[in-house]
Amino acid sequence: MRAGLAVRSHPGRRGGGALSTEQGLLKRPLAGLHPDTTLLLDCALEGAIEKLGLDPVVLNLRGVVDTFDALVLVAGRNDRHVRAVAEEIERLVAEAGRKPLREEGWDFGEWVALDYGDVVVHVFDEAHREFYDLEHLWNGAASYRPPTQS
Repeated sequence: MRAGLAVRSHPGRRGGGALSTEQGLLKRPLAGLHPDTTLLLDCALEGAIEKLGLDPVVLNLRGVVDTFDALVLVAGRNDRHVRAVAEEIERLVAEAGRKPLREEGWDFGEWVALDYGDVVVHVFDEAHREFYDLEHLWNGAASYRPPTQS
């Protein structure tokens, strides 16, 4: 495991302090995922929640597809919200030492895709998330939805 991914600080995070795979949103990591992948997923979920992304979910596709291990799906209310959620996810993942290999969709803000190799993050507007319905496409995958924030 890379040293930069073991523990990271996020001063703006609710509750403050350091976040590690043991303390993060994925308190029980999805089975079979590498700790670096789990931390990346935790950062993505934290970014989605911090920017009030709608219905974030992680799909564990390890063993289902060969090209990546997990998908993060989240929606925004409009193009500005989609971009804000994607920017926060990208920022928190970068703090943990990872940069996307590919990015798509920033121009229109209807669907931003961040490809980290082992994890692909999709931030949709509500209409595109409903239309493409990736949860249904991958309905055989194990999924995790973080508890809703009150």
